[in-house]
Amino acid sequence: LEGLNKAVDMAESDYAALIISNEGEHFSAGANVGMIYMLAIEQEWEDLNLAVQWFQKTTMRLRYSSIPVIAAPHGMTLGGGCEVCMHSDKVIAHAETYMGLVEFGVGLIPGGGGTKEFALRLGDELKNGDVRTNAFLNRYLSIGQAKVSTSAYEAFDLGYLRPGQDEVIVSRARQLAYAKKTALNMVEKGYTQPAPRNDVKVMGKEALGLVYVGADGFATGHYMSEYDKLIAEKLGWVMAGGEISQALTEVTEQYLLDLERKAFLELCMQRKTLERINSLITKGKILRN
Repeated sequence: LEGLNKAVDMAESDYAALIISNEGEHFSAGANVGMIYMLAIEQEWEDLNLAVQWFQKTTMRLRYSSIPVIAAPHGMTLGGGCEVCMHSDKVIAHAETYMGLVEFGVGLIPGGGGTKEFALRLGDELKNGDVRTNAFLNRYLSIGQAKVSTSAYEAFDLGYLRPGQDEVIVSRARQLAYAKKTALNMVEKGYTQPAPRNDVKVMGKEALGLVYVGADGFATGHYMSEYDKLIAEKLGWVMAGGEISQALTEVTEQYLLDLERKAFLELCMQRKTLERINSLITKGKILRN
């Protein structure tokens, strides 16, 4: 995160744009769950709150910087790495990019702006009628089932990439050059720094009802554990915009980020989440408790 903030500082000061990529086998395997685990075990809740807040501020800084920010992912692009991509102005993804918000598996929800971003993108799609609930469920299940795309193309279907905005390139060798060319084109056309959104439509209790009934049915049918049900409800609460009575009420991005952080911290305080993180760290396995 420090590196990303320094990169934005340098780019805004001395360069025309910022490209986020690397030359490793994978773009990012996700956030540092070890650090989250240590802070939670020590019950350093204020430090953990500040850490999550810093992550959120970093991704929001990418979104609202004064210069174009382009992410050029390849290989595994999970968790925090996926959130970085989702907050870039544009993603130029290699065809073999496997994107996903996988935090559910360790008893958490995406806490670096990913849950907020899904709610925002959903809000931009919402229309009246039955289509509304279907759109919500499709977005919700991408995170709730920790879906990872089998290619960059499938990432569009899962909601990680934006049709008409993000692009896929087949040649890994040409990816960076194409990303640079795209960024410079954005500059030449007159890049305008966007403003934080205060018009995000959320579904409130209409969506929460869907989540609660669905999660209860899955738990009763033994398709998910009682603890999975709790995480599912926390995720739904954030994506629905909390317990707002009127569907399509407009809220700010910061409002959603605050909900996201609250739910994330509440899950970090749960013993079963810590057991899941410990299982991943020590055994490399996802625990279903």
